[in-house]
Parts: sequence; C-alpha cells; structure tokens
Amino acid sequence: MNDQDVQRHLASVEEHGYTIVENAIEPDLVGALNAALLRLERELGVEPARNGFEGHHTVRIYNLLARGNVFERVPVHPMVLPIIEGVLDEGCLVSSLSSISIDPGEKAQPIHADDQVMPVAKPHVPFVCNSMWALTDFTEENGATRVIPGSHKRDASPNYGQEYDSIAAEMPKGSVLIWHGSLWHGGGANRSEARRVGIAMNYCAGYIRQQENQQLGLPLEIVRSFEPRLQELCGFGTYRSLIGHIDKKTPAQRLLGQSRDFKSIWDLG
Repeated sequence: MNDQDVQRHLASVEEHGYTIVENAIEPDLVGALNAALLRLERELGVEPARNGFEGHHTVRIYNLLARGNVFERVPVHPMVLPIIEGVLDEGCLVSSLSSISIDPGEKAQPIHADDQVMPVAKPHVPFVCNSMWALTDFTEENGATRVIPGSHKRDASPNYGQEYDSIAAEMPKGSVLIWHGSLWHGGGANRSEARRVGIAMNYCAGYIRQQENQQLGLPLEIVRSFEPRLQELCGFGTYRSLIGHIDKKTPAQRLLGQSRDFKSIWDLG
C-alpha cells in the first residue's frame, strides 16, 4: 500500500463514503481466519441472536482479539490500517473486532449508520471508520454489504426499518470494504445456498469510546504478547499524549509493566 494508493482510497471515502481494497488479504491468512471462526463457532456453541439487526440466520462472534493469535494480524494489516489512519488519524483505536457469517435464508439488515447512536449533528468529520473483510466472495446474491454512496454527507441518519435504494458492495474473497462511519449501509439478504463470511474490523477516533471495551474484555496476559502498535490500537496508549492516561502514565505502563517514559501534552508544551 504505497502513498498514491492510500490517497486514492481516501479520495473515494471522502467522495462516496467508502472504498474497496481488492485482494488485500493474503490467501493463507484468509484460510486461517476461516478455520479459526469455524472452530470457535463449534467450541463456543454460537447461535444467531435472532433479532432484526443481528439477524435470525447470521452467526456473530465477538471480542475476537481474546480468542486466538491469528486475529492479532487483522487490526494492523498494512493494506488496511494506513487508510484507516488517513480517515481518522494515527491516534485511532480498535472499536470492535467480530465476525459476521450470513447463512442462506437471511433477510437484508436494516439500513443504518454506524455512528447514528452518537448525538452529534451531521454531516461531521469522521470519528468512526469501519471495515469488512471478505473471507468468501461477496456477491449481490449471497448478502454482500449494501451501501448508499454519498449518504455520509447527509444531514441525518436513516430511519430505522425504512427501505432505501442501495447497491451491493461486491468484492472477491480476500478484499476489504472500508467506510466512513456516517455511511448508510447494511448487510444484504443471502439468497444463495452458501454462507457469506466476513470479519467486521471497526475503528474509532482516539477520543471516542470503543464499541467493545478492549481494556476490560482482553486478558492482560494476552495484551502483553501484542506488538506495541496493536496495544495502542486497543487503548493501552494515550490520544495526543493526554486522553486516556492514568496518573500521567499510559495504561501500558500501569497495567502491562512497560517502562517507557510518558510525557503529557502539558509536559511537552
């Protein structure tokens, strides 16, 4: 992912609200992720939530960073993270990491915006930027994510449950869809005979509370094994040398035993 590619994708997010990075993920990683999700589904006995948003024929597994080393490769992937950092900034955080497997017979998810629960006037600068990793082909027939181009610039969020014209963000296996948190979108209906498998890798700005509480949801012994950048993405650093500190120390210093010195924004002034 060179600078020119990053800028091209950022321009698409700015204009359309989303971009697709085709064939971004190595086949071996796609295979390992698919295998890990099937194993977890069996071990955890995961079943559909059976509600209108999460689906009646959709299997979701949450808090994936706590469930296997292979998932550590997802938030920091070099074909995705530079675009996320360009939309938000380098102080961004992991908001949530989960899987979404849509089985045959599932209806389309209600159109929504991922930031619509936040009471902020629209349009606004992005403080949520999410991505969908295609672990199978995403097609119109099997439930590819549906998007409404340009909707991130509207002055409101969609009315929940109302039908809207949308298009399928079709992409081959190994590709990644990245979108502005205000984009109107939703999972598609699966009219095929096979499961559509994706990983929802969601990020938020460093000043926004994460969807999944990474600091309490991840065992510290697992976080200690993360590379430093992944620790920061999970909220064990600080935003702009201020937000998220503990007694003028980073969470990594206080909770993980790191000895790296920390200077707050006030110390640097």
